[in-house]
Amino acid sequence: MSTTPGAASERPVSDPSARDRAAGAEPTAAESATTEPAATVPATTVPATTVPAATSTSHEVAVRRAPKYQTFILIGVIVGLIAAMILTFAFQRTPNEIDAARGEVYFSPGAVFGFLLLVCIPIGIAVFGLLAWILDVRARKKTHTVRVDKVNVRVSEPEAEAPPAATTSADHEDNL
Repeated sequence: MSTTPGAASERPVSDPSARDRAAGAEPTAAESATTEPAATVPATTVPATTVPAATSTSHEVAVRRAPKYQTFILIGVIVGLIAAMILTFAFQRTPNEIDAARGEVYFSPGAVFGFLLLVCIPIGIAVFGLLAWILDVRARKKTHTVRVDKVNVRVSEPEAEAPPAATTSADHEDNL
């Protein structure tokens, strides 16, 4: 198998007879009779009145890898949620373990989870946002400058003949 781009073995071929020709097989008599020679296919030509106008500009652009902040923020939210869940169930106490005489108050696991979400999610967002910022600063040091050519091609359309007359709703009703 060839490793050069555009080799016949790498091109996708949907026609079975073309696949056989690419593999080196001779076409059968029925296949050669049904295929048209290339000379009989009409070629599409551009009218002489249409002249493409091309303008090109060249710019220097800075290219670097940058982290996606929204991805890091989302990961921070997920890590904060998981941390709140772990903390809620790791230190869960039953109402029997609470000593009301010492002023301890029992909170349900749902309430504890809600309180911990209010703390853990902002901490997760801050930690992962800071990590994204540090990675962004490090990526700025590895900025590459490349030259980019922008080519604008405009093809002027030939003057069309008179456009078809617009029909009104009254004309449409008359035709019914």
